[in-house]
Amino acid sequence: MKPKYEQQMKKGVLEMLVLQLLSEKEKYGYQLICELRDKSSEMFLLKEGTLYPILYRMEDDGLVVGKWSEPKGREVSKKYYWITEEGQETLRRLRQLWRDFSRTVDGILE
Repeated sequence: MKPKYEQQMKKGVLEMLVLQLLSEKEKYGYQLICELRDKSSEMFLLKEGTLYPILYRMEDDGLVVGKWSEPKGREVSKKYYWITEEGQETLRRLRQLWRDFSRTVDGILE
């Protein structure tokens, strides 16, 4: 299969997956990258240049909020993100849309 088809399919669900991970607890960007990699058995191998524009866009849309941590000792400051109430509602709607979408696609493929 050509990589562009796989990329297009993945691109359509990234926002939903990021919102899902943030609904569990606040996280910083690299933490999200690692969780997406691990929970997807390495199907979602994101680079920072892919994730951060998604986070910035969701922040602009009011779906997530980000705040820089205070550095402790030699630790660098990290920007933590958490989901807003509007983000929770959007996630709920996206999950339902995904269920409907996948059920419809599965019906056509069978």
